[in-house]
Amino acid sequence: MDSEAIVVFITVPSAEAGKTIAKALLENRTAACVNILGPIQSHYWWENEIQEDEEFLLIVKTQAALFESRLIPQVKAVHPYEVPEIVALPITSGSESYLKWIKESTAE
Repeated sequence: MDSEAIVVFITVPSAEAGKTIAKALLENRTAACVNILGPIQSHYWWENEIQEDEEFLLIVKTQAALFESRLIPQVKAVHPYEVPEIVALPITSGSESYLKWIKESTAE
């Protein structure tokens, strides 16, 4: 992945778990910003059954170049789920000053 800005979605079981992940990503300068939304209702397949849980959603702003090498390992190190949701979407357009801030706030 290159150094373009991305948004990463991560679901967690509690606000506390979200804060733990946010703190790790920010302290390591892997993320410029982490929003914690919730609670949300999640419906999904797990172990051949449809599950329904209350979760929180982290919206992380970072650089694509950091996703595989830093963000995923840092999240997995502290995430309580066996298979955490960690998905990235490209930011195709945005305020030039905001995108510059993301790049400056995250160290490669």
